[in-house]
Amino acid sequence: PTSKSTLSALSSLHAQKDDKPFFASETSTTTSTTERDVKQEIRDEAKDALISVGWSAPMTDAELTSDDPFVQRINEQIQQESGVNLDELLNPAKVVNLERDLVNLRANLASLTGKDIEDVLGLTTEDVDGGGGGDEADKIRNKIDKKERDLLIERRSVFRGWLKNVFLGQAVLSLGLSWIMVTDPSILFGSYGWFQNTRSIDVSIQVLGFWWWWLFIVPSLRSRRPSGFEKKALDIAFLGTPAISLLAPVATKDTATIWIANFVLVAGSYAFAYATYDEDGGNDDGSKDPAWLKFLYKSLDFGSGRERGARQ
Repeated sequence: PTSKSTLSALSSLHAQKDDKPFFASETSTTTSTTERDVKQEIRDEAKDALISVGWSAPMTDAELTSDDPFVQRINEQIQQESGVNLDELLNPAKVVNLERDLVNLRANLASLTGKDIEDVLGLTTEDVDGGGGGDEADKIRNKIDKKERDLLIERRSVFRGWLKNVFLGQAVLSLGLSWIMVTDPSILFGSYGWFQNTRSIDVSIQVLGFWWWWLFIVPSLRSRRPSGFEKKALDIAFLGTPAISLLAPVATKDTATIWIANFVLVAGSYAFAYATYDEDGGNDDGSKDPAWLKFLYKSLDFGSGRERGARQ
């Protein structure tokens, strides 16, 4: 009986072993590893796809200042090529943006064509192009070709002295025209039928006259790209003149008085900037301005010339 009982117990244990395969633990481990490999492969494919369309790039879209080594390097190159500084070009911000885009595109091209290059800064397209890469690489090559042509044009477009004089003349002309508009617009428009027949058109022109300070006079002066205390003065005036034009009508309806108030503010801005400007600790590039002030300039500015081409 004992022998039969032992045999029965052994048979039961053998049956349990048969129910659980010998390689069960190894199979489970292998399956887990395979799943991780598949997930990693998916992540790698997604990363490659993002890189191919320029999403992941070595340089960010953060704002660059004149102290940034990348900008200084561009400035040195332009000095060697043209004998002028970066800020003397017609669209310096666009030049910086194009240079940054080309660095990113060349990095993507190197990745797609199998070039193992950690830093493409200072390298040409030929240096980073390993050939092949399929349609995605061809698209990037076309983008690079277009941006290189645009960059060549922009690097040769110097902000000439005569253009500064044009902006100065525009400011002086706007000054005279705006004074006539706020005092007696009939001098300019009295001979036109629409001026005589349109109701209250003279009031509208008078209002436009004192707004001329913010719309044309100050922006024309800023388009000359002044430096030092004059830049600070015009920055103050650019923010102050719309405030005067909005608030002054609450106190007076005399458009000539509001025009004079804008004139006094601009003149006062020059006097204040001249008296308080620190030549040694200047802030010509605006890099030391607080974030809220930079936001105001970018939101309102359409005429200083510095912002042309900064965004596409």
